Amino acid sequence: MMKTFRFALLAGCFAASSAFGLSACSSLPDEVDRAQIDAGSRAALNKLISENSAARAINGQSRAVLVFPSMVKAGLGLGGAYGEGELIRGGSTVDYYSSFTGSWGLQAGAQSYGYAVFLMNDDAVEYLEESDGWEIGVGPTVVLVNAGVAENLSTSTLKEDAYAFVFDQKGLMAGISIEGTKITKLH
Repeated sequence: MMKTFRFALLAGCFAASSAFGLSACSSLPDEVDRAQIDAGSRAALNKLISENSAARAINGQSRAVLVFPSMVKAGLGLGGAYGEGELIRGGSTVDYYSSFTGSWGLQAGAQSYGYAVFLMNDDAVEYLEESDGWEIGVGPTVVLVNAGVAENLSTSTLKEDAYAFVFDQKGLMAGISIEGTKITKLH
């Protein structure tokens, strides 16, 4: 009985501190280090397209790519992930964005990862640029590309609005998803 109480108390304290930490992460800094975001995003995108043939093919057909080189995810019951990135179009940085995901459920641990969303048509790019934040799952259709999906992709089968790749996963947290992710333009 005492062990159960201690575990519940410890879990409650960790969940409360996680929620507090996530709320602190969701407020944007006054000055975003754009040079650091540029360097991280370019390095991550170059590595992704050099190591993944599906990403390379999709990159050649995309109108723009939204790159988040370093997302940090943590949780115990309540959890979340946060990172900053940029929209690259025609080889140039268009704007800077933050990405936040909140979650709850049977989860524990911490993880870091990056992701890139290749926007395949002008409507998808326009939706991102004109919306007051983009919630993935609402608006353009996004396909999360894993090894199975990547084997069946070719430039002739690219029919969706956007394709997302998750890369450089490190840490001790099972599963990853970008569903429910809110992407907001940094000012």
